[in-house]
Amino acid sequence: MARRSLKYLLNRYTLSFRNRIVVIAVGMVICLLSLVYTNRMAHDLREKEQHDVEVWAHAMEQASRDAFGGSVNDPLIKGILSNRNNIPFIITDERLNVIQSHLVPREVLDHPDRLRRQIDRFTEENQPKTVNYWWGPEHRHIIFYGKSKLLKGLYLFPYVQLGVIFFFIFIGYIAFRSSKQDEQNRVWIGLAKETAHQLGTPTSSLLGWIEYLRSQPVDQEAVEEMNKDLTHLLKIVDRFSKIGSETVLQKATVNEVVGEAVMYFRKRIPRNVTLDYNGLAIAPIEANINPALFEWVVENLMKNALDALQGHGSIDVRLSMDDQNVMIDVKDTGKGIPKSNWKRIFEPGFTTKTRGWGLGLSLSRRIIEEYHNGKIAVVESEPGKGTMIRITLKRFFDA
Repeated sequence: MARRSLKYLLNRYTLSFRNRIVVIAVGMVICLLSLVYTNRMAHDLREKEQHDVEVWAHAMEQASRDAFGGSVNDPLIKGILSNRNNIPFIITDERLNVIQSHLVPREVLDHPDRLRRQIDRFTEENQPKTVNYWWGPEHRHIIFYGKSKLLKGLYLFPYVQLGVIFFFIFIGYIAFRSSKQDEQNRVWIGLAKETAHQLGTPTSSLLGWIEYLRSQPVDQEAVEEMNKDLTHLLKIVDRFSKIGSETVLQKATVNEVVGEAVMYFRKRIPRNVTLDYNGLAIAPIEANINPALFEWVVENLMKNALDALQGHGSIDVRLSMDDQNVMIDVKDTGKGIPKSNWKRIFEPGFTTKTRGWGLGLSLSRRIIEEYHNGKIAVVESEPGKGTMIRITLKRFFDA
């Protein structure tokens, strides 16, 4: 039942994830088309402005046939120029003496060096147009012109648009990541609650059977061991039920909490596996923890270490501390983890086992990082030699 519930929740999450990917992909395509279209508009506008200037030049040449030496002041030419008043230009003679200008500041025109730089900029933007007059090739005017404000805006717009797009992509990524994490949290919380619910009925029944066996002429030592396992199972049910609920932290001695998990685990490991623990031989270390959930994490790390040993090897659980933190290291001599998977093993659903859901280390990280404000990570591992995972928590100091 729990496995079917997990499958349903995961399928629902996967569908939601795919829908978001489709929306992002469609948005990116629309943005790309917009960029291409804007660039095309800018290209067309530039060609139009260049064509307009060519028309002006031809119009000035034509007007010179009817107005000897006075083409620039001819009303027709002025009309043509004024109708295209969004293009900055400077008209000079061959010696670069300014004859007429438009949209060029007076302080530029009055300063020879600045005027020259402005002419050079116009030349870089567009090829100057030469107006040849009918009375002789030595009489020519030159039109230096630049890009209109509209054209400059269109050229600049794609960069602004890209900036806006990347900004919204960044915001979308943050929102998506947060939404994705919320979805995952709902999946794992739902699974944990469902698991606790499913285990509730059989554990209650087992409690009744334990009481019955205590009244029967059977090996009571075996019954007591069964009771210890049932008590541990009840702890697990209680831990699952706490996932998603408000977690209460309290001052506790880390040595003792970890020691209880080690002592329970030590009686249930194969003979060819050794389990060492140094916590009971060092000074007490205190931290704010939820003992039930923290003990669960330690058990889960030892269980993973045991699976990695495949029946023989050693597990070493060690406590250490510095001025601010307490470190709990669980080290094994098992098959090891490739470095590419050091972070992936804490992702929901990731597992290298033929059986399992890949939830243990994911829930462990959630308990340590979100509930205890600590850290959990692989600090060393090598295929064929073993792995060490470290939990880091802030120490508790009396005020």
